[in-house]
Amino acid sequence: MARIAMLGSGFIGRFYTESLHGLRSKDRVVAVYSRNGDNAKKYADDYQVPFWTTDMEEAIRHPDVDIVCISLPNNLHLPAVEACAKYKKAVMVTKPLGRTAEEGLKMLHIIEEAGIFGGYLEDLCYTPKFLKAKATCDSGALGRILWARSRETHPGPHSDWFWDKNQAGGGAILDLGCHCVEISRNFIGKDVRPVEVMCWAETQVKPIDAEDHAIALVRYATGAIAQFEVSWTFRGGLDLRDEVMGSEGTIWINNFLRTGFEMFLSGEGSNYVAEKAESTSGWLFPVGDEVHELGYNTMFADMLNSFEQGKQPSETFYDGYVVNAILDAAYRSAASRQWEPVQLSEWRGRDDIKPVLPFKDFDEHHYYIKEEVTHDGLDVLILRHKESGQIVRKLK
Repeated sequence: MARIAMLGSGFIGRFYTESLHGLRSKDRVVAVYSRNGDNAKKYADDYQVPFWTTDMEEAIRHPDVDIVCISLPNNLHLPAVEACAKYKKAVMVTKPLGRTAEEGLKMLHIIEEAGIFGGYLEDLCYTPKFLKAKATCDSGALGRILWARSRETHPGPHSDWFWDKNQAGGGAILDLGCHCVEISRNFIGKDVRPVEVMCWAETQVKPIDAEDHAIALVRYATGAIAQFEVSWTFRGGLDLRDEVMGSEGTIWINNFLRTGFEMFLSGEGSNYVAEKAESTSGWLFPVGDEVHELGYNTMFADMLNSFEQGKQPSETFYDGYVVNAILDAAYRSAASRQWEPVQLSEWRGRDDIKPVLPFKDFDEHHYYIKEEVTHDGLDVLILRHKESGQIVRKLK
């Protein structure tokens, strides 16, 4: 059994608690901290948590606490991690790890120097569809990974602090791009160095200082390209889609908005339908088990099993730091309108990876371009001669 201190009693803390109390059944939140006493008490009442407080260190150092779950605004992650290290408490941090790579790296060093467990709560790398897609990529079935695309868009976050650039550290890029970047890293390979980023970002709709819409490309050492699309201006709910393309195959994933579950409601008597759904009437697209479909169950099983077994989870503080570094480059690119290098002062992946020769041999003299069966039933090959460069069409 893991005994958990939950730091934060808001939207994400409640999602986390429902998963923690539900999946393994034996894990329990035993202490909750909130900056607001009324919120802390309500959370404690709702989830039968025996201890609540408005003093963060009091929750962390509580003698019954084994591991701390940080579900606080981004600007509070670093001080919370420092407090966990002070009391030698294992810690899990919601995404993004830091507001910048500098903050992320500092937190990584803090837990490593304290010798405590650290897990990065990147739930969208634990969804059932993602795990199946990643296993397919890892098996080699897609061949060489060429392109990964991840999209997260919705009408905007729930809490007020997200809209404050100083507290949040950024806008849609930091809030949503952290998911998309880590999804693509998993498909392309976490040991493959991210090289540079080209990003467009604007504030199109919301009266805020941060960006509410962005699109970026991330180039990796193998030559693979990752693409992310994020927005706080999308109307129609929560749109989570991933694609990955390899030399031998393609995977498309729709995680949330269109999952095959549709319902029509008049709006009379209806209430919550799904996260960030904009309406409770008309044709709606709910999710069967929201906590499971968003990856929380599998994520916490990995975190707590890894903690108990003394090993690293699938998503670590180091992963969170790399994500922060890529997003830092995206912000620099959005300002400069140029490709910007990913600045990693600590790289723990491979440095011997080079861009892969993109051509596939057909025989000693030709590269393979494609094969197709034409409308008149002919099996046709398109080849390129290696020396002359001539394109050749021949029957198989």
